[in-house]
This record gives sequence, structure tokens and C-alpha cells, in this order.
Amino acid sequence: MDLGLLAKRAIVTGGSRGIGKAVAAALSSEGASVVIGARGEEMLSQAAADLNAGGAKVIPVRVDTGDDHSVKEFVKRAVEVLGGVDILVNSAAQPSGQAKPPKVVEVEGPAFFADINVKVLGYLRMIKEVAPLMAGQGWGRIINVDGLGARMAGSPVTSMRNAAVAALTKNAADELGSSGINVVAVSPGLVRTEATPSALSSQAASQGRTVEQLEARIGAGYAIGRMVTAAEVAAVVAFLSSPLSVSITGDVIACGGGVRGPIYY
Repeated sequence: MDLGLLAKRAIVTGGSRGIGKAVAAALSSEGASVVIGARGEEMLSQAAADLNAGGAKVIPVRVDTGDDHSVKEFVKRAVEVLGGVDILVNSAAQPSGQAKPPKVVEVEGPAFFADINVKVLGYLRMIKEVAPLMAGQGWGRIINVDGLGARMAGSPVTSMRNAAVAALTKNAADELGSSGINVVAVSPGLVRTEATPSALSSQAASQGRTVEQLEARIGAGYAIGRMVTAAEVAAVVAFLSSPLSVSITGDVIACGGGVRGPIYY
């Protein structure tokens, strides 16, 4: 299927690793030109080198989505490089790490605000910068990488930030739809990325399990029997970035492999 992404111009934040990097690969494979942004310059440059080694057209530009000025300069530079912007994929977030999440009464303000600032307000900052450009051309796609934590308890900060992203997505979709801009969110659960093997090894050791046992336990929670991969999430994002996705806006698309149990409608 031709997604119609040839010559489209895309910006992907959080593009130095994980889902963001996989999204950059997926969009570039469909013929889009892509600027990836992240805070760490060394990792960002390496990601671009990895992607371009496969024939992609990816340009790295440093950005801190938690800072207004950095976002403005990032979008300005990206537009200079690309000649405009058709697609924004918001994927930047604070690394969650492997520590047990705090309970509600243990949540500390500074950590909470830092998390919200980079992801929720960071997404908002990016949307504010690109939306007028997209509106001016009468077409655009904005995809926010959310998370299934919005649908379940157990990690208060994760739940709150992801629920906020869903609310931002719907508000932006309603406001921008008349300008030809679709805004959607994708919500994966646990995703297999380049960091997964070491994370699983560490968790398995702390639980007295083998990695195989841990993976089986995780997989049992999903209808497909395993974690989805970053590339599989990126495939969904690529479709939502395309002209073919015009009927979908304002919604949160779950792409976690089918969490067993709850019904969402």
C-alpha cells in the first residue's frame, strides 16, 4: 500500500532511540524527509548515522522540549532544512528507568513537574509552533506518542501524564480540524526497543527469574502473547501520518498487543 508519504516533511522528537527512532525509520522508508530531535547530541547524531546508513534521509537537530526557546529554535531550524513541515510526531519523554514507581503519597513535586514539562507541555510547545505552519498550507498530521498507563493505575505520574496527553490530543484535534490538520495519539504498552534486553536481564535477576520466564509472564498479559516492537508501533504511526488516515482524528489508538481484560469503547 502506498501511504502517500513521498516528499512529505516530518519532525520527530525523542528521535534518538526507541519508538521515536523507529518512527523516523518508518517515515523515511516511505519517502519522507525527517528531522529527528532529542536532548543528547551524541546519541542523536549516532541515531541519524544509523538510519542514514540504511538509505534514509534523516537530519539530527538538538532540542529540549522542556524549554520554550529550544523548541522555537528547533522548529525554525527544522523548517529551514526541510522547507516546511507536514508531519509532527511527539515522542520525547523523561526516561522512566526501572525503579518501582512511587505511590501517590510518595510523588514529589519537582520530579512530577519535570516529567509533565518534557512530555505534556513539550508536546504542547511543539504543536503551538507547527500548527500555524500546517494551517497555512491547509494540511498536516500530528501524532502524540502516549501510553496505556492512561488506562490503568499503578504508576500515578505515568497515568496522569498520559491522560493529559489524551486530553491535549482531543482539544487540538477539535481546534485544528477545520484547517486540515488531524491530531491523534498512539498508546503502546511495554515496547521492545534496543534497551529491552538489558532491562529484562536486570528485572529478571532482581526477581529471581530467568529472562525467558519474565518474558513469558509479560506476554501472558497481552492477546498476542508478547510485547510489541518499536517498529510495529512505528508502522501504526506511519499510517496515521498519511493522507489515508483522514477519517481518524482526536482519538487515542491503542497499539499494545491487546491488553487482556478491560473493555474500552
